[in-house]
Amino acid sequence: MTRKERYRFVLNYFQEHVPVAETELVYDNPYQLLVSVILSAQCTDKRVNITTPAIFEKYPLPQDLSKATFEELFPLIKSISYPNNKTKHLIGMANMLMSDFGGKVPMTVDELVKLPGVGRKTANVITSVIDAQPNMAVDTHVFRVSARLGLTVKATTPLAAEKQLIQNIPKELVHIAHHWLILHGRYTCLARNPKCAECGLREACKYYSAQQKKVAVK
Repeated sequence: MTRKERYRFVLNYFQEHVPVAETELVYDNPYQLLVSVILSAQCTDKRVNITTPAIFEKYPLPQDLSKATFEELFPLIKSISYPNNKTKHLIGMANMLMSDFGGKVPMTVDELVKLPGVGRKTANVITSVIDAQPNMAVDTHVFRVSARLGLTVKATTPLAAEKQLIQNIPKELVHIAHHWLILHGRYTCLARNPKCAECGLREACKYYSAQQKKVAVK
């Protein structure tokens, strides 16, 4: 199977079997999604969703969060990974939204990465989820799944993987392909014990093919 054929197989499979795929973070507007994605670094979406309601109730708008003190905000997110840094990032982010962007979440990657706590991955998530822009956020799931399937080749960094995926996925599918790969990695193509037996992508998967050859040799 050529690389082009592999991409076609994988995308066709997801379009048929997972026509609706979206973030599992719970949010009502771009500001809430931005807070959630900042908190989600090295943390599960489930934990973030448990944590954010209290934050959004106390700080419903960026201007509210911009006035928060570390001592006020920290207790609300202390159960999240790296709470010290994330508390500082959220307050700094809100302040910059107010000072530089009129209290509105910008919708370009270049603008978003200027915000405290926002890297390229987070910026790609925001623009693809809110605005369906063809930006591919490569987290640990996307990185692992795309490599195992053979969608990426010798991509040693998230940026390298992002470039290969963007180059080979039709522009109109990039924003949903991000979710397809994440969800597949979260529930099927697990890091330690991938559920290959129940995976519909086995036929196109380089990892599965390699595992089968190992079994045959034994």
